[in-house]
Amino acid sequence: VQLQASGGGLVQPGGSLRLSCAASGSMLGFNRVGWYRQVPGEQRVLVAAITSRSTANYADSVRGRFTISRDNAKKMVYLQMNSLRPEDTAVYYCNAGIITPGFVIKDAWGQGTLVTVSS
Repeated sequence: VQLQASGGGLVQPGGSLRLSCAASGSMLGFNRVGWYRQVPGEQRVLVAAITSRSTANYADSVRGRFTISRDNAKKMVYLQMNSLRPEDTAVYYCNAGIITPGFVIKDAWGQGTLVTVSS
């Protein structure tokens, strides 16, 4: 199973973007899914995550501005980002626990998509 992230780009401060993460391959669904971001020279950090029961949690820096969601039927994970700030600039990665047909949970990462917030 592979994850493909998309939706990054250049946006002005205060703008919005929606990131998408598409899963491909044989799978029964998602367990926990999340979005992380990484700035050059720094560690990758969790931005938002959502459990299999749709309980979401967010980093303090994005709470109230970002919304994570999932669509198991479409094998998609989303991150709606509003009121973007220059400090949100980073490469964003999706991560998911993939439930395989053998009921094994495999950890998968997308390739990253660059978000640049600048005027």
